[in-house]
Amino acid sequence: MSDAAVVCSNVSFAWPDDTPVFHDLSFSVPSGRTGLVAPNGSGKSTLLKLIAGELKPLSGSVTVGGTLGHLPQTLPLTGDLTVAEVLGVAEVIQALDAVESGDVDEKHFATIGDDWDIEERTRAQLDRLGLAGLALDRRLSTLSGGQVVSLGLAAQLLKRPDVLLLDEPTNNLDLDARHKLYDALSDFTGCLLLVSHDRALLDRMEGIAELGSDQLRLYGGNFTAYEEAVRAEQEVAEKNVRNAEQELKREKREMQQARERAERRASNAAKNLKNAGLPRIFAGNMKRGAQESAGRAGQMHASRVSEAKARLDEAGRALREEQRLTLELPDTQVPAGRNLFLGEGMQVRLGDADVFAAAGVDLTIRGPERIALTGPNGAGKTTLMRLVTGDLTPDAGEIRRNDGRIAYLSQRLDLLDPDRTVAENFAAFAPKRPEAERMNLLARFLFRGPRAHLPVGVLSGGERLRATLACVLCAEPAPHLLLLDEPTNNLDLVGVGQLESALTSYRGAFMVVSHDERFLTEIGVGRRLRLADGTLQETGAPKV
Repeated sequence: MSDAAVVCSNVSFAWPDDTPVFHDLSFSVPSGRTGLVAPNGSGKSTLLKLIAGELKPLSGSVTVGGTLGHLPQTLPLTGDLTVAEVLGVAEVIQALDAVESGDVDEKHFATIGDDWDIEERTRAQLDRLGLAGLALDRRLSTLSGGQVVSLGLAAQLLKRPDVLLLDEPTNNLDLDARHKLYDALSDFTGCLLLVSHDRALLDRMEGIAELGSDQLRLYGGNFTAYEEAVRAEQEVAEKNVRNAEQELKREKREMQQARERAERRASNAAKNLKNAGLPRIFAGNMKRGAQESAGRAGQMHASRVSEAKARLDEAGRALREEQRLTLELPDTQVPAGRNLFLGEGMQVRLGDADVFAAAGVDLTIRGPERIALTGPNGAGKTTLMRLVTGDLTPDAGEIRRNDGRIAYLSQRLDLLDPDRTVAENFAAFAPKRPEAERMNLLARFLFRGPRAHLPVGVLSGGERLRATLACVLCAEPAPHLLLLDEPTNNLDLVGVGQLESALTSYRGAFMVVSHDERFLTEIGVGRRLRLADGTLQETGAPKV
């Protein structure tokens, strides 16, 4: 599919309340693997939906070359669906079964078409994405979040698309599933456009598309090459701004000096004319001539100052104005060695099945430890976190907690009331803080002015994460132990960096569930636990 491409021409789009998203946006994406990057709220997911035809532009056109596949960030699936139904092969398989049983009704052959090998292709695609042995009649409600994402990708790849759109495809995937996804996408030969904060995945792209204010810029190479290119651009832009500032200062100084010289000349000329006793008409003509000459000089210098200001404005526009989170976690200090949590033989039963091995699991957290909790999807990591917080009571075992507060950031981001505004939710978590202080804190999380008064339910995934972070981290009293379940999901790359910086400076204890090895390295985890096959074990860092 060498000619597979996406072309957007003069596309404009706004939400029903007239909030603008894009205006006169034009670009084309060539065949190959391209990563789409931009801060949260810039419209990345909206752009993918426009390309997929799920949203209609107010003006302009979108052209897609060939068959299209789209994996959205939130899959619109219900738990009652079977694996075969999600994959879109249920009807074909039913028709195949009917033909094999001797039913030669023409409708079965029409349903099958050219897909006589659909079961073999389906099985191969599932195996390749780490879903080997997954029964086609299994219900979606029995699968983990990571398995659902991999299943959704398998469904798109089975379409054999020429153009494939993926929105945060590694969210909820464990390390093994991520590598399987990397391998599958490396072999994709059409036009791939994906949104991701996974830097390892972005480094496997052939190009990076940066979505800015009403423009999309394409950079050749992977994400590391893109960062280097942006850094070089910024160095040139900053140099140009410094030069323009110096030029403006020089022009202003020269204009002031010219004005002072003109005033001195005018004053001296007046004295000389008075002393020379010249006729009044002649003296007046000389005075007007001097004023006109000074006026022309003043206009020339004013014009130069105006031109210097314009050059400074132009140079300033080349500088990037990245919105950055200003995260300052609570000044919590936990003495080394203090037991914050002690669990022995913890067991949870779901129906008739135990989540952990027969003897349960043991876990001790001491301050100020930095713990990474890893393991395959469905192993029980979130269940273990909920035992630590007290949201879940064990069916067996003993638990002891310190008096210090435990703060928990759920993977589902369901902590806030979706019908209340960001400011109202924050006030519920920190009622004793003065309103002005709360608004200042929300501004550090990029909720300024009207943005702080939006209902949580209308926020994007990244914005909802920021709002939840604000409420969890700034609630009272300050937490001694932070539990973070996939905190980088939906957070843009700038936000990930700021979260890394904040956790590095935090002096309490934290335990984080994450499959992002670079993130775990940056936040300086000193202890690694792996939960797999019902057992919890100390491990070293895996090879990425």
